[in-house]
Amino acid sequence: MKARPPVETLSRTEAAAELADLAAEIARLDAAYYRDDAPEVTDAEYDALRARNAALEARFPDLIRADSPARRLGAAPAAGFAKRRHLQPMLSLGNVFSDAEFAEFCARVRRFLGLAEDAALIFVGEPKIDGLSISLTYEHGRLVHGATRGDGIVGEDVTANLQTLASIPPRLAGAAPALIEIRGEVFMTKADFLALNAEQAREGRKPFANPRNAAAGSLRQLDARITAGRKLSFFAYAMGEASESVAETHSGYLDRLRAFGFAVNPLSRVLAGEAQVCAFQAEMAALRAGLDYDIDGVVYKIDDLAWQRRLGFAGRDPRWAIAWKFPAERAETRLEEIRIQVGRTGALTPVAQLQPVNVGGVLVTRASLHNEDEIARKDIRIGDTVVIERAGDVIPQIIAVVLAKRPPAAAPFEFPTHCPACGSLAVRVADEVVRRCTGGLVCPAQAVERLVHFCARGAFDIEGMGEKTVAEFYADGLIRGPADIFRLAAHEAEIAAREGWGEVSARKLIAAIAARRRIPLERFIFALGIRRVGETTAKLLARHYGSFAHWRAEMQAAQMVGSEARSALGNILGIGPAIAEELVDFFAEARNRAVLDDLASLLEIEDVDAPGAASSPIAGKVMVFTGTLTTMSRAEAKARAEALGARVTDSVSRRTDYVVLGAEAGSKARRAAELGVAPLSEEEWRRLAGLEAVDARNAPRDALDNAGSDHEPAPIARTHDRKNA
Repeated sequence: MKARPPVETLSRTEAAAELADLAAEIARLDAAYYRDDAPEVTDAEYDALRARNAALEARFPDLIRADSPARRLGAAPAAGFAKRRHLQPMLSLGNVFSDAEFAEFCARVRRFLGLAEDAALIFVGEPKIDGLSISLTYEHGRLVHGATRGDGIVGEDVTANLQTLASIPPRLAGAAPALIEIRGEVFMTKADFLALNAEQAREGRKPFANPRNAAAGSLRQLDARITAGRKLSFFAYAMGEASESVAETHSGYLDRLRAFGFAVNPLSRVLAGEAQVCAFQAEMAALRAGLDYDIDGVVYKIDDLAWQRRLGFAGRDPRWAIAWKFPAERAETRLEEIRIQVGRTGALTPVAQLQPVNVGGVLVTRASLHNEDEIARKDIRIGDTVVIERAGDVIPQIIAVVLAKRPPAAAPFEFPTHCPACGSLAVRVADEVVRRCTGGLVCPAQAVERLVHFCARGAFDIEGMGEKTVAEFYADGLIRGPADIFRLAAHEAEIAAREGWGEVSARKLIAAIAARRRIPLERFIFALGIRRVGETTAKLLARHYGSFAHWRAEMQAAQMVGSEARSALGNILGIGPAIAEELVDFFAEARNRAVLDDLASLLEIEDVDAPGAASSPIAGKVMVFTGTLTTMSRAEAKARAEALGARVTDSVSRRTDYVVLGAEAGSKARRAAELGVAPLSEEEWRRLAGLEAVDARNAPRDALDNAGSDHEPAPIARTHDRKNA
């Protein structure tokens, strides 16, 4: 991992550029881990990248990106299995690494709930299994569906394979709800992993890198008989949707899981307060090596399910749970080569190719070096022996160079000043850490990368238009821009005559393209490859503007500095100034607008339905919260409003529908009065939101809710765990 200057020394411009870089890098690594079951690096670099991202967001909260890794769920499901939408999203966990960080997490829980600083918190501690997260759906006690986590919203339907696991009951024992989603982890024990690899070796097949990959590869077999021949285990630990309540506490829910017939980790324990949690963490760290399955930390969950519901989620992380990861593992290996990759935005990214080394059971072969400053700061040279650190179980980080083992001929690495793909000058703009190719439209790496992105999962998801096909079609002039993809039907005979194709393959490709002529607005926006606009930002924009025509018109209007459209764009929660600038710049380019209009003439771009529109009176409404609320914190109120389909912004404008006024509301109340925006009291807001009367024992104290301030507390810097909560 590259060396980076201290966060406190960065300018706003540098911070914005680095946040964009981190969002793209983490998204790529998530896809390798979640979708492909082929992690490229260990948790060391991954956790370090997320920690860096969290630190930057804490210092520059107004620069938090809508596609921030803190909001993203994982990666889209792979092809090969039917897709299954979860009844409730399968979200991930934040990470901590010390007792001090865990104490900060506890303080955040108390602050959100408005509890006293010394209020007791009861947790359930569960060893964090390193396997594959699964959601099981039971109807009237019978298993009807089983799916992988996927992107947290949609997973792969692996029901037939899961039915081969003896540890997953086909029917729930005893009384059960009419409908219940049960979540847990499919894993492989260390002994079964070694036996499987021995069998792989005997049959001349590639061994698995670690038990997690073995479990994931075994479960995701198109032939369920192969899965049945592998020894897989399952621990249940969480609940999704349920038609009725099954417990009042998480520990009580675990008891119900046992009664249903599931295996629940026997080491799970109820813990009263931070002191017991810290002691349990030390105990699990000591037991770790002797366990027959891999764990990389402990998950701590608030035991009270009513509190869990109140706390809800921040982006893709539950506020009521955290993963406390174990310390990093390290190893030495040789840096064999530094390769330069060119991304779709022209960024030149150095990648360290390493002599394969096993770090805690994971075979590490490469690591991102991010940019030339990182290489120079650590004086990393080809041929060096480097120290690799692995925090948790997936992503690697180059910690240092072993100078005593440096070869005499090793020379400082010279970062290229020209693009390796097109030969154009590669420049580094002032205040940015990234060097970019200036080739633009003439750079094949950028053009191909943009088209690959357009066709990828999460975007248009066109089966058959992978990197190799796109590169070939681009080189031969069949496609030059995204709209050309939807004109390939005119070239079907030509494609069929190409080497390696044929009539059947060409017909399937044209059919796959035709199937994507209807696309949701959020996927369309993401597919455009606008810099800093990832999947989460695209969803945010689609939800806010509702239709392609409205979005295009508003972005066009936002070209005028000081316009209402420009102000409205900047006021969307999650759209910082850097993202707004990229959107304005994209629409300022006539060629981009021409591409949009060309695509719109060929496609049906679906409008967005406001969530909860059928039942919520605030769905689609623009809301602002200001002042001190007495029955909940403003953070909880905003989360509730967004869950009901409202659009929460930070500033009052003519487009604002409601302003919820707490005590000492200040300037926003005056602005609402000037514009004639409907004010709501806290009681009126609660009635609109369908909230029952609050229990006075749990009512927040004014002093904990930033009385008289329109600013929320800075978020606690946290890293992330790629596991289901």
